[in-house]
Amino acid sequence: MIQVFKKGVSIKTAIIISIVIIMIAALFAGCSSDKKQNAQTNAKPETNGKREVTVKVGAAAVPHAEILNFIKPKLKQEGINLEVVVLDDEGQLNPALQTKQIDANYFQHVPYLNSVAKEKGYDFVVAAKVHVEPIGFYSQKIKSKDELKEGAKIAIPNNPSNEYRSLALLQANGLIKLKEGIANYSATPRDIAENPKNLKFVEVEAAQLTRALPDVDGAVINTNFVLEAKIDPKTALFREDANSPYANDLVVRKGDETRPEIKKIAEYLTSPDVKKFLGDKYGVAVVPAF
Repeated sequence: MIQVFKKGVSIKTAIIISIVIIMIAALFAGCSSDKKQNAQTNAKPETNGKREVTVKVGAAAVPHAEILNFIKPKLKQEGINLEVVVLDDEGQLNPALQTKQIDANYFQHVPYLNSVAKEKGYDFVVAAKVHVEPIGFYSQKIKSKDELKEGAKIAIPNNPSNEYRSLALLQANGLIKLKEGIANYSATPRDIAENPKNLKFVEVEAAQLTRALPDVDGAVINTNFVLEAKIDPKTALFREDANSPYANDLVVRKGDETRPEIKKIAEYLTSPDVKKFLGDKYGVAVVPAF
């Protein structure tokens, strides 16, 4: 207790001084409480009462990153900070997911994933099936597949799944016939059983096919590379239809598909708003797979 009894000070005066000291102490305590309350009031509120979570998704530049950026503001309102990661080499997106540099990736279809998962030991699952980019046959030298001459040079992707996909497209258009019993979406020109026009095949890295186009009679090219090269996808002489099994998927490490933020991203990627966005922006080049 504060000592106020000093020589020459009456008890009445001491009591008054004690009361004054107590009132001053209470006043300062009240001010401190008000400041603390004001500081809490001015603190940045959490989005919708939830703590914001950052999710990194690796993606191909076009159209995948563009689609992710379209849903980014909506996810922000849900408390999810979507960070879109675009690498120069798409082949590094699966290793980045494996080593937890990113939380998910969005650039590949299941046949491609299956073709590399066993070799690399990936334990990934599909969190959402989003869109199909119908692969197409392009040429700067002819206007119709009927104009392909004997021995024409055709460029195709050199990765297993897309190589089969390209050959299957050529077969569907009557240009070649593949051997029977080919499984696992894997085939090369060595698996061609019939080649009436004796077409010559050049295996090229998928991302380089648009650059190789002037040097060949035609090329089968993935639509994302066509869009990146500013080529009109409508100029394809022929292409897959919307029933293609090559849907581009949101892929995560096994077990992460149940994370609330991953489920929310998957929900928005397969929403009516995204379906409209695909139609308005890409037309026949990118079609919904949901």
